[in-house]
Amino acid sequence: MLALDARQQVRTRGGKRLADYRRWRPFAYSAYNDAVPKVCVFAAAMALASNLSPFASLALRPDNFHDFPARRLLRASSEDLAAEATTSHATLREPGRHFCIVTTASLPWMTGTSVNPLLRAAYLAHRGETSCRVTLVVPWLPLCDQKLVHPNAIFENPEQQKEHVRGWLSGRVDFDPSFDIRFYPGRYAIDKGSIVPVGDVTECVPDEDADVAILEEPEHLTWFHHGMRWSDKFRHVVGIIHTNYLEYARREKDGERKEALLRGVNRTVTRAHCHKVIKLSDAVQDFARSVTVNVHGVSPHFIEVGRKIALAAEERSRRGEESSSNSSFTKGGYFIGKVVWAKGYLELLDRVKEYNETAAQKDKLVMDVFGNGDDFQEVKAASERERLALTFHGQADHASETTVGYKFFINPSLSDVVATTTAEALAMGKFVVCARHPSNEFFSTFANCRTYANSDEFAECVREVLHGEPEPISPDDLHRLTWQAATERFLDAAEPDAKKKLSLRQKLFETLSDWFAASCHNMFTASEAMRCLAGGGAGTLLTPDDADFACWEPDLWQGGIADRKEDQR
Repeated sequence: MLALDARQQVRTRGGKRLADYRRWRPFAYSAYNDAVPKVCVFAAAMALASNLSPFASLALRPDNFHDFPARRLLRASSEDLAAEATTSHATLREPGRHFCIVTTASLPWMTGTSVNPLLRAAYLAHRGETSCRVTLVVPWLPLCDQKLVHPNAIFENPEQQKEHVRGWLSGRVDFDPSFDIRFYPGRYAIDKGSIVPVGDVTECVPDEDADVAILEEPEHLTWFHHGMRWSDKFRHVVGIIHTNYLEYARREKDGERKEALLRGVNRTVTRAHCHKVIKLSDAVQDFARSVTVNVHGVSPHFIEVGRKIALAAEERSRRGEESSSNSSFTKGGYFIGKVVWAKGYLELLDRVKEYNETAAQKDKLVMDVFGNGDDFQEVKAASERERLALTFHGQADHASETTVGYKFFINPSLSDVVATTTAEALAMGKFVVCARHPSNEFFSTFANCRTYANSDEFAECVREVLHGEPEPISPDDLHRLTWQAATERFLDAAEPDAKKKLSLRQKLFETLSDWFAASCHNMFTASEAMRCLAGGGAGTLLTPDDADFACWEPDLWQGGIADRKEDQR
C-alpha cells in the first residue's frame, strides 16, 4: 500500500505525468521506483549466481515492479523465457510491420544523413510483396539554426519543411512515396557541425507505432539521450553507422584522448539502445552485435545516366567505332563534397600536389571541385597558396547536368564510412579513383574503380583514367547500386539474430551489463551542468513546450570543454 501511495504521488506531483517528472528530477524517484527494484536486482543476481533460481523466481518476480528495466530478465521460469524468444524475433519481412526511421539531419541540408534515410524510407515503403508502414523522424531546427544550416530555405513551421522534403523526393524517384514524416526538436551544434536532439526523441513516436526503430547514426542520436531506452520502447532496434566520428576526433587537439573516450561512449550507448548494429564498412570501430553490410543505394537519376551511357557505348561498338570517339565524357576530373578539412580535402590537396610535382606536362592533373562548407575559404586559400590546379565552384547538386560530362571522380578521403558520391559516380559510368581503404571495399569490386595505397599507385591510377575510357557499367553492377538492392540487403542484415543458448546466469550478466551502462549514462545526461560540460548544449534536456515547435526560440548554442575546431585537419 505504501508503494502504491508513493507511486501515485510521483505520478501526480505538480499535475505532471510520471515521465515528465523523471526528466525534471531524475534523482528524486520514489522508494518504490528506485531503491526497491535495485535491491531486488542485486538480490536476484546473487541468488542466481549461487544457483538459487527457484528462490529468485518465487521471491523476486518482477511482475509487480513499476517501469523496471530488467523485468524481463527476472522471469526465471523457462516457460517465460521461451515465450519471449518466440515473440520478439519475428521476421522484418512479415506484413504489418511498422518501421520508424530516425535520423540526425533533414533536407534542405544536403548531407548523407538526410538524403540516405529519406530514400530508405521511400523504398522500404514501396516494397511490393508486403505491406508495411514507414515513418521518417527528422530534426526540426529553430529559426536561428536554420539560418546557419540552410539559409536559402527558411521554414516557418514543420509542415512547410515536410512539403519541401516531399517535393525534392518526387523528383528523385519514379513512384509516389507513401510514408509519414514526423519531427523532433534539434539544435545545430556549431562546434560539431551537426545536429543534437533536444529532449527525449522516443516520445515523438506513439507507443502503438513502436515496432521497429532504425536509428541512422545511433551513437549520435544517443550521446546526450535522457529518457526511455530505445530498446525498451521498440520491439527491435537497428542502428546504422554512417560516420567515422573517431577519425574526426583524432584530427582535433588532444585527438588521441578524445578518440579513446569517444570509442568507449559509442560502444556504451549503442549497446544500451540497439539490438543490432549495421556498419556500412569496416572503416568504423567495432560495436556489439554488429554486422558489416553496405545498405545504401543511389537515386534512379544516376542509374538512368549510367544506363544511357552504357547503351551509347554499345551502339558505338556495334558500328565499329573506337571507344574514345564520340565519348559521352567531354571533361576531365572532379570532386564533390562538403568543404570541411575532415571530409578528404587535406588528402585531396596533398595528392594533387605530390602528383603534379613529378607528372609530365601532358599528364598534369586539373580538377574541378564542387561543394560548400565551414572551411570553404580556408581550403580554397590553401589551394591557391600551393598553386594547385583546382577550381572551386561552390555548391552543386551531383544529379545536375553540371557533373554528367566528367570522365573520372577522385575521392581521396579516409574519413568516410561509405561515400555516397563515389557510388553515384560509379552509377553514372565514370572512373573512380579512391584510396585502398575499408570504406571503399564495396566500390573496389566494380570494373571502373581504381584504388591506390601510396603516391606511386595514385599516379598510376591518374594516368590510366586520363588516357583511358571507362567500361560500360553492366546491368548487374547497376542493380547492386540501386536502392531496391540496398533495401533487400538491409532487411537481410537487420533481421534479429537467432536466440543464443545462454545459461540463465549468462543472460543475467549480459542484460544487467546493458542495463547498468544505460542507467549510468541516463543519470549523467540528467544534469544540465554535465550536459553543457560534455557539449550537449544548454536547454537540450527537455522537449520545448510548443507543440509544433514553430514559436520555439532557444538560447544561443555554446559547446563543451572538449569542443574545439582549431587544428582540426
